[in-house]
Amino acid sequence: MTTSYNCTSEEQRAEGLEHAQRAISEKKCVVMPTDTVYGIAADAFSPHAVTMLLVSKGRGRHMPPPVLIPRLNALDGLATDVSEEARKLAEAFWPGGLTLIFHAQPSLDWDLGETRGTVALRMPDDEIALELLNRTGPLAVSSANRTGQAAAQTAAEARTQLAESVEVYLEGGFRPVEGTESVASTIVDATTLPLRVVRDGAISLERLRGIVPRVLALGETAPEPATETETAPETETAPEPASEPEPETAPVVQAETVAGENGVPGETPVHTETRAE
Repeated sequence: MTTSYNCTSEEQRAEGLEHAQRAISEKKCVVMPTDTVYGIAADAFSPHAVTMLLVSKGRGRHMPPPVLIPRLNALDGLATDVSEEARKLAEAFWPGGLTLIFHAQPSLDWDLGETRGTVALRMPDDEIALELLNRTGPLAVSSANRTGQAAAQTAAEARTQLAESVEVYLEGGFRPVEGTESVASTIVDATTLPLRVVRDGAISLERLRGIVPRVLALGETAPEPATETETAPETETAPEPASEPEPETAPVVQAETVAGENGVPGETPVHTETRAE
C-alpha cells in the first residue's frame, strides 16, 4: 500500500524515513526530495529493485540511473581509477549538484543497466535525502517522473505520475525552491583525462575550472597531440638521396555521443541522466 509522509512534521518525518528504509530493504521504490528535484530511489545492489525503478519511469536498461551516496568516502568503494582531478571536484562540490561518471569497481555485485562498466555518482545536498542514504547505503536514483514528462518538484507531483508503483512518498516541500524551475546536476565524465562536461547544470563550467582548469566544456574536444616528424640524418655521399619518413600523428579517439532524456547530446559512455539524480 502506498503511503505519503509530510516530512516538514518531525513525527511524520521519523515515521516516513523508517518506512522508506523498510521499503528499500524489501526491494521496493520510494520517492524522496533532493537538492535538485524529487527522485525515485531503489536499492542500487538489487537488480530487481532497479528494474522496478526503470519500469515505474517507463525507461529501458539503456538509460541506467545514477547512484546517490551519503558521504564522500563512499566514492572509493564504488569507483575505481579515480583521478586526482576528479577527487578535487568531488571534494569541492559534494554535497551538491555535481554528478561524476567513473569506472565502477569490478567486484561489485550490482546491475544498473547497460552501464558498460561505469557508474554515475553524486552526493546530494538535502537533509532528508542524506538521512535516508545514511540508513540504507547507496541508492539508485532517477528523477521522479515518467520518462518524457516534467520532473516533479514535490512528492505530490511525483505521485500523480508514478502512483502505486512507489511504496513511500516523502514530502519535503518544493525542490529546489517554490516558484523556481528545476535544475539538473552538472555531469562530468571522469573516466578519462582531461575531464569533460557531458551535461550542463547546477555547477557552472567557470566554477569547475576554478578547481580544475583543464575541464573541457560540453562538446569541446581535447587538442590533438603535436605531430612528430623524423628527419633523416645528412650524409656526405649516398647512392640515392635520403627521403624523410611520413610524420607520425597520434590517433584521435572520438567519444560516442549519447542523447539524454530530453535529447540533449553529450559525449560520454553512459549515464546522461537529464533531471534529478
